[in-house]
Parts: sequence; C-alpha cells; structure tokens
Amino acid sequence: MSGPPVITGGVAGPATGGDAPADQAPAPAVTGTAVTGTPAAGTAAPGTPTAGTAATSTPTAATATATALKEAAAPGSSPADGSEPEAKGSRRARRPRSKARRVLRWSAITLAVLIVGTAGAGYWYYEHLNGNLRKDALDLGSGGLEKPEPNAFGQTPLNILLLGSDGRNSEKNIELGGARQDADRKPLADVQMLLHVSADRSNMSVISIPRDTRVPIPECKDPDDGKVYPQTTAAINTSLQHGGPGCTVATWKELTGIYIDHFMMVDFAGVVDMADAIGGVPVCVDKNIYSHDKKGHGSGLKLTAGTHSVKGVQALQWLRTRYGFEDNTDIGRAKAQHMYMNSMVRELKAGTKLTDPMKLRDLAEAATKALTVDEGLGTVKKLYDLGGDLQRVPTERITMVTMPWQYAARGEYVVPKPGDAEQTFSLVRNDTALDGKDKKKPAPDPQPTTAKDKLEVVVQNGTNSTVTGPVSGRANVIAGHLASLGYTSADTDARLTTQADTTITYPAKEGRGDALALAKALGLPKDAVKESRSATRMRLVIGNDWRKGTAFPKPSEAEKEAGKAPDSADALNGEDKKACMKVNPAYTF
Repeated sequence: MSGPPVITGGVAGPATGGDAPADQAPAPAVTGTAVTGTPAAGTAAPGTPTAGTAATSTPTAATATATALKEAAAPGSSPADGSEPEAKGSRRARRPRSKARRVLRWSAITLAVLIVGTAGAGYWYYEHLNGNLRKDALDLGSGGLEKPEPNAFGQTPLNILLLGSDGRNSEKNIELGGARQDADRKPLADVQMLLHVSADRSNMSVISIPRDTRVPIPECKDPDDGKVYPQTTAAINTSLQHGGPGCTVATWKELTGIYIDHFMMVDFAGVVDMADAIGGVPVCVDKNIYSHDKKGHGSGLKLTAGTHSVKGVQALQWLRTRYGFEDNTDIGRAKAQHMYMNSMVRELKAGTKLTDPMKLRDLAEAATKALTVDEGLGTVKKLYDLGGDLQRVPTERITMVTMPWQYAARGEYVVPKPGDAEQTFSLVRNDTALDGKDKKKPAPDPQPTTAKDKLEVVVQNGTNSTVTGPVSGRANVIAGHLASLGYTSADTDARLTTQADTTITYPAKEGRGDALALAKALGLPKDAVKESRSATRMRLVIGNDWRKGTAFPKPSEAEKEAGKAPDSADALNGEDKKACMKVNPAYTF
C-alpha cells in the first residue's frame, strides 16, 4: 500500500475507480474444483476492491478473509503443486488445474488479507488523528448564557472562537516567535476571531478583536490546578493566562452576549505546519515591504510589491506582521489576517489544494497536531462535520470585520466603540449577516388573536452578568408595567438568566400577532419577537439592554439603519480578490 488511507467523515475512504465498497462485494466463490466467473489471471474478481483500496466495513472484510482461507484449506482443495487430487473411489487423477487458476486462488486469499489490513489501518489512522488533538474545557466562567433557540426550521447558528497563541513552550515556537526570555511565560491569545455561521448556513461572519482591547475578564477557575483568577479589567489577550482558552471564551461571551459553541486554538508551529500542508496562499502588498527595523521590531516579512503565494514560515510572518502594515498597529494586522483567511478559503473551495491524497493526509496530520479544541469538538469526525458546514457557505457571503474600536488612555490601548461595537455584536446575536444582504421584503404583520387581559405572558429577568451583576426585581417591575397596559394575565418566572437582548418568544406561528402587539406596546423592535419550537407559553425575557426603567431605550439613528456592519467595522468580503495591504512608508525598500 502506498500510505494510510484517506479518511472521509471518520471512516476509511470509498473504493477507488469503479470498484464497489467491500461491504457490497462478495468474496470470490472458491471451490475445490473451479472458480466461478474467472477473470483474467492476476486480476481481482469483479466487484472486489483492489489491493490498497480502503474498505468501508471491517467486519465484512474479515468475513471475506475467513471464507477465502476456509475454502482454500477445505478437503478436496488443490495441493500446492497444482495437481488435482484423486477423486474418492477412483484410480484416475483429474487433469491438473491451470496455473492461472492457482494464481487466482492465492491472489484471492492475499487480497482478502490486504482488505482487512487496509481497513485496520484506516481505523488505526482515524484513532491516530484523534490522538493528535489536544482538548481543553470550553468555558471557565460562571455565566449562564444559553444557546439560541432553533429557528422555525429547527436550525441554529454556529459560533466558533478561533485563537492564535504566542506561546514559546517548545524550541520550534521559540525559534519562530523569538523572545526566548518568554519561554516560561504563559501564552497570550494574540489572535482572536469569532466565526459565526448562520442557522441556514447561507452566510458567515467573522469578527476580530484587537489583542490590546481593554475589556472586563470574568472570574475563571483553572481546570488543571483549581486556581481561581479573580475578575479584572485588562487586555483581552491576557484572558488566556487565566486558566486557558475557556477563560477567553467566557470573556467573549461577557463582552458580546454571543453564545459560543466551540473554540479552536493554534500556536506558531501549528500555523507553519498547516500553511505548509495547505500550500501557497496568494496575498498582496501595494509596495515593497520589509517588516524589520534597527530596534528589532517586525516579523521579518520581506516581499516585493504585488501578489505572492506564501506558505510555511512566510505565512506565519504575514499573519504576525504589525510593523509594516498601515499604521503599525494590531488594526492593520487584523486586516492582513482577514485577507489571508479569505484567500485560503477561496483556494480550498477551488479544490486545488486537496486533489492529492498524500497532501490531504499531510493536511490532516498538520491540522490535528496543531489544534487545541474544546471537548465537544474533540474528534476528527466532528471536525469533518464542521468542515461540511463551512463548505456550504458561498465565498461571496463571507464577511470579515474588526470590532469597531476607539483609543483610550492617550492611545495606550483601545476599547469597544460605543454604539458601533454593540451594533455589530447585536447583528450576530440575531443571526443577521454583516454584509447587509439579509434584507427581505417583510410579510404583512398578522393581527392579534387574544385579548390583552387574556394573554398569558411569563416575564423573566435576564440581566444576570458575571461582571456587572444582575438587576434585582426586573421581572416584577416589567410585569407591573404590563398590567398597567392591560396585560393583566402576565406572570413572572423567578429564575434568573443571562441574555444580552430583550426578547419575546412564542410557541406557534398563530401566536406571532399577539407577540408583535406586545412588543409594540413595550416599544420593542420587531426583531425582538422570535418563534420558539420548545416554548409552551409566550415569554418575555428582560435582557441587559433594558436594565432600568419601564420604557425600552430608544435606538440610535445608526441602530435604526442596522442591517449590516457599520462602516467603522472595515468589512472585507470573501470574494474580494483585489484586496491589497497598504505598506507603511517606514518599512518599505
């Protein structure tokens, strides 16, 4: 066999050529006197996988082997010299069997053994890839943010936090990242991107946050040594040092109000190995660039103006370059990362990188060795299924943005830009594409069917927050306000929950008219009304966007026009093949 079988969806790949899978091809019928349907000498029987072809069902392959071995050794089978044994009760020997048939018989036995060997190798290789993956806890915080309800078709969005660590925990990482003095320092999450795939898988949005953004980091407990890191306010990249990636997940959830399903983290060496396995990714600079200065600042990236295909160390340099792009800050670096990712997605979708089975194997090896993932994503099969979800999204519906930001403390760090940052997060929370192409002609609003005083509404306090704490009594306050509006059948749920946006959920389509009327009475926007397949009653959850008063806060003019990412998010479309990084004049040659 030329190498381990290609793994597709967690099982050995299908038979190549026109061969049927092993679990559909019966073993050749070998008897003591003849072979039925004899093919040409040295070839396999029709429908039988050839040597080196991966079997899809190990038990069936084992049965084929046992059958072939049993029939070959059965009484009356031909001796090794090829002569026919004498028939019982007869003095005359039968004519010797042809050499072709003798070869065929042994080929069938050998083939059956190879089938089992290949299937075994497929299972071994699958387990080997699973063993490569490193796993960690998903969420180290104590927040109660819940997974979004499925839409009317039972679909839910998918949110994955992508992290790049700067750990120098190995000689290779030290060589690639420099700063040997940091070898014992806990790694920082210098690259952070939230990847949101819409519930219907029609679009994907990616939000980057600059590494030095000052944010609240909730209390986190390290799952390995039990150490508790108290709540603090610091640069978001330090959250990784508070127990691992699960604390970065908790920080994102607290900041954005977005539920996160999974995380994937990669270090310097992993980026290089994966970039080598993928092959070159086209990137562009508008001038010659050399990211290096007399003080030692820079990634070492050196390119002439124009488009280049980067891989390996050069790809890592591109992704790490800050000195040399735009204003020499993390903002320019994030844009360069977006360009690289978009270009890589286009390359992979074109299939040019995945036609060679050996290259595909190398990519599987590199990816599984490079990644640390949460327990829920900790098998090759789950990663494969995730890849299938991502593959469904057209590149023209991929939008990458940087969280809107502004400088604080005389430019020493950045903070989320009021209004614009929340608008961006809100679009993702509501599963609205950042490209603005989700706008559809609204259907006529159905009329309410239940009288106000008869409408049963459960009001729940969703203002819980691990950083700011809950606002006590919110459910009672709003239930009292509803009664003053004529909704006298409103009741409260004493359980405290966590939700960024105030919502009204209703159990069936015929309840939408009543839910919209309730939203209008409270001054809530229409997109606060959502159908729930699991709800049994209408439920009003008071979110962190309504922490005081009985009047829902009026949206700003920008929020009224929301439907796509604000201009300050600097959006980049996945099909933008003309995108080119602007080189800082101080780093050109």
